Amino acid sequence: MAEYTPLHNDVEQPPSLPSTLAPTPMNVAGKSKTSRVASLDVFRGLCVVLMMVVDYGGPIFPSISHAPWNGLHLADFVMPFFLFIAGLSLAIAYKKVGDRMDATKKATLRAMKLFILGVFLQGGYLHGAKSLTYGVDIMRIRWMGILQRISIAYLAAALCEIWLPCQNWRKFRIVRSYFWQWCVTLLLSSIYIGLLYGLYVPDWEVSMSNSGSSVPAVNGTDVYKMKCGSRGSIGPACNSAGMIDRYFLGINHLYMKPSFKNLKVCNKSKDGLVPETSPSWCHAPFDPEGILGSLTAAVTCIIGLQFGHILVQTQDHKERLHRWSMLSSFTFILGLYLVFMGIPLNKSLFTVSYVLVTSACAGFVFCLFYLWVDVWGYRRLMFALEWVGVHALSIFVLLTSNIAIVVFQGFYWRTPENNLIQMVISCFVRQ
Repeated sequence: MAEYTPLHNDVEQPPSLPSTLAPTPMNVAGKSKTSRVASLDVFRGLCVVLMMVVDYGGPIFPSISHAPWNGLHLADFVMPFFLFIAGLSLAIAYKKVGDRMDATKKATLRAMKLFILGVFLQGGYLHGAKSLTYGVDIMRIRWMGILQRISIAYLAAALCEIWLPCQNWRKFRIVRSYFWQWCVTLLLSSIYIGLLYGLYVPDWEVSMSNSGSSVPAVNGTDVYKMKCGSRGSIGPACNSAGMIDRYFLGINHLYMKPSFKNLKVCNKSKDGLVPETSPSWCHAPFDPEGILGSLTAAVTCIIGLQFGHILVQTQDHKERLHRWSMLSSFTFILGLYLVFMGIPLNKSLFTVSYVLVTSACAGFVFCLFYLWVDVWGYRRLMFALEWVGVHALSIFVLLTSNIAIVVFQGFYWRTPENNLIQMVISCFVRQ
């Protein structure tokens, strides 16, 4: 996703490293010059490719799809990687901020545009591969989604960068120089933990239209009741994140196919149906891009912002890599410590431990790409990923809106049902 952030990937490149660390040094001689950080586009391109792989390969290979609840699968790295890149790009875009009010207005407008685009793409207006129709019932439109979460996190990180700039210390230190930004991450994490574990979740119910149910029906709909009456639960049924979304967004505006329906206890069939004998919460909607998780999503973006500060303010390859590695290692260890203390890795809840571990992994991956592309100069080998990264938002729109699917579906043999998309679905997804 390239265009959703100010993509000025131009920073002052340092001189090359010694040959021991850079077998193919960058062509930077004498004076330092300004050039695009190609590794950032390559990393973004990798995220887009991963998104396509897990979206279309997930039904075929469930092991790479999102973890049903706790745990980490390949798909669970995509969202935090995008957020990390968004934050890193912000540090480059806001190297020099003149009028803070004007910068705030532009950042807010950009976030609003991204949010509206996300509602259009993922709100239910554009249907899937099995239907070429469009349109959505306003009473059931989904308000939150991937781009909406990125827009919220982007705005939070942008405001931090605009209003909480670098403090002028003698020697650059990532914590000292951006002390107040780290305070914001601590505040957001504390609010998240307080709401997740501190709110009382009462019993609740959901009405779903489904004939042939064995549970009581009201006006032709099935009523599923969840018995909670608890505080601090982080299970699928009684967590406070879902309660907040049901209260502020409305239960009809949540994601109808959450990952926890793939848990064994839900007994989901190959056709995606959950039997009536499954627990009630298996039938309930839940939004993995909900309100509470957007707080920790902003934390991911701000962590990426700190990596961008190192990129902008450090003028030596070796020093950049050293500081990125140290920050990634510390974040990773802290995340594992929280897991040990009982906070699970959970993408649906976007837990603090999940944020720290995935942000650290994003830092490690970016270090590898930076070393390979910008230091050693193997940029041509990554041309395809770099191109995808530059045009990431356009590709995302094509995939999410099913325009690409419709194009392939439009070519058929004799009857419209004999097309490539339906053949893939019948041969792989339904088996």
